[in-house]
Amino acid sequence: MTDEQFNKAFEEAQGQLKSYILRITASIQDTEDIVQDTFIKASEKLSSFRGDSSVKTWLFTIASNLAKDNLRAKKRWTEDVTDICKAKALANPDYFPEVMYIQQTSTHGQFEIKEHITFCLTCISKSLPLEQQICILLKEVYAFKVSEITIIMDNSEAMVKYYLHTARTKMVDIFEGRCALINKEGACHQCSELNGIFNPKQNFEIEKNKIEMAKIGERGEKEHLLDLRLQLMKEIDPFDSNGSDLQLHHLEHNRKIMENFS
Repeated sequence: MTDEQFNKAFEEAQGQLKSYILRITASIQDTEDIVQDTFIKASEKLSSFRGDSSVKTWLFTIASNLAKDNLRAKKRWTEDVTDICKAKALANPDYFPEVMYIQQTSTHGQFEIKEHITFCLTCISKSLPLEQQICILLKEVYAFKVSEITIIMDNSEAMVKYYLHTARTKMVDIFEGRCALINKEGACHQCSELNGIFNPKQNFEIEKNKIEMAKIGERGEKEHLLDLRLQLMKEIDPFDSNGSDLQLHHLEHNRKIMENFS
């Protein structure tokens, strides 16, 4: 592979690499550093690339290893991350003026329910063991085959399938108990609360029902609901969406809170 071919391949994969690393680390700065380090390491090893996998798989392998090294010493988040961070936000008099300023001044500061759903999925997925989080993102959001994930994870097909199964089972259980958007008994009402703050003139029920997962929520198809959440995540670029500035601010807030939470 020539340098020109590599540069083109990296450019094509860069957007997905950035969103993938952000969703693992929840850190904008770590994401920028890891993506840059991925480019450097791949450039240095370019002569050893034999094409046993696609360039995209190779780049994701390097980036995943760097992300794992970054996260090994850090605590996994708890399932009630949204409750913890909501309480901290309410106790901070500067928080809501900051987010309202973003909404009023940024072209990417809109609050949309579908984007908050993907934000919520990002935060809650960080309560999974790291291997499970990585596998479910690679398979369900970035469309890698199991055979490709075994290369990225340097693990057997049986273990990758185990990670995927246990990750899905755990995420279904968490959302069943937490998501009030779908389950009226759910503990988390952030979608409706935040929509009321940012879009006070908007009818929440009308907006909610524009989302397919809200329409089918009462059917109790838990696995399908998880698939729809993951599909929304696949469709939304956290660095370039209608509400990216707002949601990135939320994510940085949550990261700082959870890194200091004991």
